[in-house]
Amino acid sequence: MTSVRQFQVTFDCADPERVARFWCEVLGYVLPPPPDGFATWDDFNSSLPPEERGAWAVCKDPTGVGPRMYFQRVPEGKTAKNRVHLDVRAGTGLVGEERLATLKAECERLVALGAVCLEVLVADEENESCIVMQDIEGNEFCLD
Repeated sequence: MTSVRQFQVTFDCADPERVARFWCEVLGYVLPPPPDGFATWDDFNSSLPPEERGAWAVCKDPTGVGPRMYFQRVPEGKTAKNRVHLDVRAGTGLVGEERLATLKAECERLVALGAVCLEVLVADEENESCIVMQDIEGNEFCLD
């Protein structure tokens, strides 16, 4: 029998700390404490060679249930639609107008953080409402 494995979600991005802080706000995640021997992440980054400063950042679920998220700096920008995206489960268990109102309220909160609302998909005979969005560097995700 195969055992369940933990996983992390990795994002390529231009500004890892900025994107990590955005996702902390979206998900209620936190930045981990800085490495041993450093009072702050700025102190840690200052100890690195210039080309390595700010090269990555992490955010994690404070309860330990959700996956760790890792953000790594890459030189190229995003050029195509994500092949994988996150569904942020803001409307779980809700249906109809109540679900749509909850999703729209969460959308407004995330837009204030720098997200972009791309499309509001209203419920039909087969699917409940969801909202397609982009994070602060253009990575697509859904409010579901």
